[in-house]
Amino acid sequence: MTNKLCLLALAATLLTSCHTINTVLKSNDREYKFEVAKRMYAEGKYGNAYIVLDNILPSMRNTKPGDEALFLAGMCKYYSQDYDAASEIFKRYYNRSYPLGQFVDEARYYSALAYYESTYPARLDQSGTYDAMREIQNAMEQNPDSKYYDALKDMLFQLQERLVEKEYLAAKLYFDLGDYFLNCLQGGSNYEACVVTAQNAIREYPYSPRKEDFAILVLRAKFELAQSSVESKKFERYTDTVDEYYGFINEFPQSRFLNDAKQIYEKSEKELRSQRLQKYNPDDSI
Repeated sequence: MTNKLCLLALAATLLTSCHTINTVLKSNDREYKFEVAKRMYAEGKYGNAYIVLDNILPSMRNTKPGDEALFLAGMCKYYSQDYDAASEIFKRYYNRSYPLGQFVDEARYYSALAYYESTYPARLDQSGTYDAMREIQNAMEQNPDSKYYDALKDMLFQLQERLVEKEYLAAKLYFDLGDYFLNCLQGGSNYEACVVTAQNAIREYPYSPRKEDFAILVLRAKFELAQSSVESKKFERYTDTVDEYYGFINEFPQSRFLNDAKQIYEKSEKELRSQRLQKYNPDDSI
């Protein structure tokens, strides 16, 4: 058997160097084609390797060589950066064709990795990120002892942070728009939208490194909202800003935004003192 494999490998080398892919496909020797495909794969000729594998896969269904062939077909698509096709092949491998196959752990990992590689930066649509996270979590749950577990966990963390970044960019955009455009259908403002978006992100991702950035954004937005409010709402909103300041310094006593937070507090207290003086001015009772 060893000698036969060596001869097949030698023939594959000669064939791939001297003949076209069409010559390979015309052969009726399935084992021969498989060896050629593996040689092409080893040489990084993923497109040609996939063509040959796809040609022989139907006749290799439910066989031990078919196990390897289907997994290699997925790897060809992965290395060709056709991530959608790769993930579909890997899922076919572990869900239907070879659920107890020798490459199940690898197939789950590379399916998750294919999803991960196909996601977009934070500024773009993140629907693919949620799909990738589900695939990664599925791989982790199916085999907690996987040698890829830590890598999967790291990918999951990175995707979560990408979602956090998406929320931060949205909150920051609302803040930057400020009074220029109204956010809404119910008379809300961009500052209010900033506060809601940032607070929701803090609740959803309480351990994110971005938490402090969201918190200072909430404080800044509440202050700006108070400044731009009508007189009847200023006292309430400056009071809310001061309360937010105390919450901020309590959670982030060494914050890099401490000076900014203190300035907001001092300005808010000054406005509140002025409001109180106007409210309780003795001249008003005469």
